[in-house]
Amino acid sequence: MSLNRTKIEWTDFTWNPVFGCTYGCSYCYARRLAQRLKCPQCRTFTPHVHPERLADPSKRRKPAKIFVCDMGDLFDPCVRTAWISQVLQSMEKAPQHTFQLLTKQPKRAIHWPWPSNVWMGVTVDRQPAEERIDYLRRAAVLQTRFVSFEPLLEGVRTDLTGIDWIIIGAQTRPEIQPR
Repeated sequence: MSLNRTKIEWTDFTWNPVFGCTYGCSYCYARRLAQRLKCPQCRTFTPHVHPERLADPSKRRKPAKIFVCDMGDLFDPCVRTAWISQVLQSMEKAPQHTFQLLTKQPKRAIHWPWPSNVWMGVTVDRQPAEERIDYLRRAAVLQTRFVSFEPLLEGVRTDLTGIDWIIIGAQTRPEIQPR
């Protein structure tokens, strides 16, 4: 099963049915970790789907919080629409869980019909990325909207109206310079 227990304080498991991202953050922990994996597409961080993982949340009956695609971005421009649909259908089939989605591409994410057990979030690391919060407010997320200011690389002034939860964190490896 591809649900992985995690030490992340705000979630119970990670689940990566879609893996990879083209955003290219210099501080990306996932890109560094991916280099150790056997799958060639994972190692190069090329967005791709692992269809064998799609049913895994339904196999776990006990309710849990599941961070979706911590090793990529489900709404990356290179992620196919069919893959996103498959992931959302998998979440709908596991209503006992709370799925936490985090993206840097909210413009693409806001147009999807959201199952009621999904929390939607955006990453904001500096002031110009603050516009992502405006897109998040437009998403038809029924349960929770959140912002991850992680890593918070500079001060950000923003209106958090309509945001239910925030995460604030530092850069994991500050010796790597952000772009």
